[in-house]
Amino acid sequence: MKFVTAFSTGKDSMLALHRMVAQGHTPVGLLVMFNTNVQRSWFHGADEALLGSISKALRIPLWCGYTDGSDYNTAMEKALANAREWGAEACVFGDIDIQGHRCWNEERCQAAGIKAQLPLWNENRQSLVREVVHAGYKCLIKCVHPEKLPECFLGKTLDDQILLDMQQYGIDLCGENGEYHTIVVDGPLFHHPVDYRLGKILRLEHVSAIEIDTSAME
Repeated sequence: MKFVTAFSTGKDSMLALHRMVAQGHTPVGLLVMFNTNVQRSWFHGADEALLGSISKALRIPLWCGYTDGSDYNTAMEKALANAREWGAEACVFGDIDIQGHRCWNEERCQAAGIKAQLPLWNENRQSLVREVVHAGYKCLIKCVHPEKLPECFLGKTLDDQILLDMQQYGIDLCGENGEYHTIVVDGPLFHHPVDYRLGKILRLEHVSAIEIDTSAME
């Protein structure tokens, strides 16, 4: 089956992509929703240079849905309809167990005439985060909620020790409650690592984020 991935650049969407490829399905695109107000991807804050570098390293085309947020639903549906025209039979999501997210995904796909696939659905959260780490993916901590995790975790790579350190703060290790977000820059599906340089820390309204710069590495 040909599919497009709803790609946040983070560990869960990467693991969903990894599993689908392992099952013999073919990815035809990385679908990223892009915030036109700040010129970064929604939620994980990747700029176009970083998104392009990840797409190039994975050798999977990048398809962006551009929106300021006011028409997010319809922008997603339009992007999904375009993916269907390019041969995608399904859209793959990395959501785990929040029913409202699943319903939203299925509604957007139904409107666009494409199937919704959730390969991680209802699995144990801690098992999933350890699976993506042990599979060999390099997941950088891009954002943290400052009331839940200190900024010293920014730019760190998820591994067993970092997960143990994070656990001391009583968070959900999968970050499903917004404790942190990741960006994946290397792993089994990558044809080469993404070259990057860590930059300054940005303190935004609800999160602290670290810049991940690839523009000077090209």
